[in-house]
Amino acid sequence: MLGDGGSERVTQAGFQKEAKMSVKKCVADSIFSEFSSFLIQPSTSDEPPSPSDMYFFSKEKTYDPYLPTVFEQDEKRRDLRMIPFFRYNAVMSLKIGIVGLPNVGKSTLFNALTRSSMAATANFPFCTIDPNKGIVMVPDERLKVLSDMIQPDKVTGAVIEFVDIAGLVKGASVGEGLGNQFLSHIRECDAIALTLRFFEDSGIIHVHNVIDPKADREILEAELILADIGTVEKKLDKARSEAKSGDKLKQKYVTIVEKIYTALAEGKLASEAKLDEKEKLEIKDLHLLTMKPFLYIANVSEEQLKTLTEEILKEKSGLQPSKDLIAVSAKVEADLNTFSEEEAAQYLQELGLKEKALDHLIRAAYKLLGLETFFTAGKKEVRAWTIQKGALAPQAAGVIHTDFEKGFIRAEVTGYNDYVAAGGELKAKEKGLTRQEGKAYQVKDGDVMFFKFNV
Repeated sequence: MLGDGGSERVTQAGFQKEAKMSVKKCVADSIFSEFSSFLIQPSTSDEPPSPSDMYFFSKEKTYDPYLPTVFEQDEKRRDLRMIPFFRYNAVMSLKIGIVGLPNVGKSTLFNALTRSSMAATANFPFCTIDPNKGIVMVPDERLKVLSDMIQPDKVTGAVIEFVDIAGLVKGASVGEGLGNQFLSHIRECDAIALTLRFFEDSGIIHVHNVIDPKADREILEAELILADIGTVEKKLDKARSEAKSGDKLKQKYVTIVEKIYTALAEGKLASEAKLDEKEKLEIKDLHLLTMKPFLYIANVSEEQLKTLTEEILKEKSGLQPSKDLIAVSAKVEADLNTFSEEEAAQYLQELGLKEKALDHLIRAAYKLLGLETFFTAGKKEVRAWTIQKGALAPQAAGVIHTDFEKGFIRAEVTGYNDYVAAGGELKAKEKGLTRQEGKAYQVKDGDVMFFKFNV
């Protein structure tokens, strides 16, 4: 729920203005006609939808607001992403890159994640060359609970982007395989999901002719480390030359870069270097691959899904217990996408699983990027909004619209559990569960918020 007084008109006008600007900038009639089939989110309103309400889908897709859903586009239509997603401007730049050796099941995993067939799959290396991109909804049972309670005209979930990147091979850091092209695609991502092959299949060749997750992980990490060493060496030479002027800040910068170089030379990820938060900000200009957060995916068979525990998978991968690893059978997940809801539930029960592994993976990726969710809940729309963990109330308001942040007055906040237990907004207020919070309030995951502002 947004604002009070005339704020609703301001908000609607602002959204319409941005939408029209996006449409004018991005959409020629000839391109727009290619998307002759697009789906509007469920609405009981008789008013025609504005461009800001439109979400493009492939003609074959149906929409379930509680399931991960792909918003598909190809390179020719890249600019079209500005239209349906401008209201997600705070999160849409965040990407998870799916990285691995050739033929480990990355593209099958991507297709299962995005419920599509965008990524080519074949029994030979480099069947993926250009990266495939898909945006999926973050599964959140809370959104369903709120929408069932309020029965809004429209329901909108939080989203995250996955990128299927071509297979890496030993020597990629010096140009082998797709070399620098591959590394540049990783550099554009905000986090890395390293995919390790556990499944046995004689019909799908392994690039090294042996299934060894630990060796695969070491090759992947080594190539990324070597690429970072190349970056750091160039920067260090320049930084040392500039530090000769006696400038203390430049000398301090050299010390920080030397710490990174030492860690990399020891075979460690840049993220494992002993740097404080301020020092990490100082070397952000290096855009180091191994400074990005890592998530490990164990691509297992259906049988392994039942028998291999997380501890065993980490041991076979040579991973420390503290590392994040998700076991996924890309083939099983792909099959689940073809089943009815009842069939899928029965299949999961047979596998001894409570939910799809991909739902777990999506939430883990969301958490990996340091993202949290707050909700706005009203009769017009129940919506999940994405913020960085630790965001203050005005920043959360700014995710909805920049005017909300500029003119922020205060926020009415009800914790999700309190909101649901009370039975909605009015009863939560009657029971004293709704708080008035100011500019210094740090938003908590699941907060249901109503912003008051002045423009």
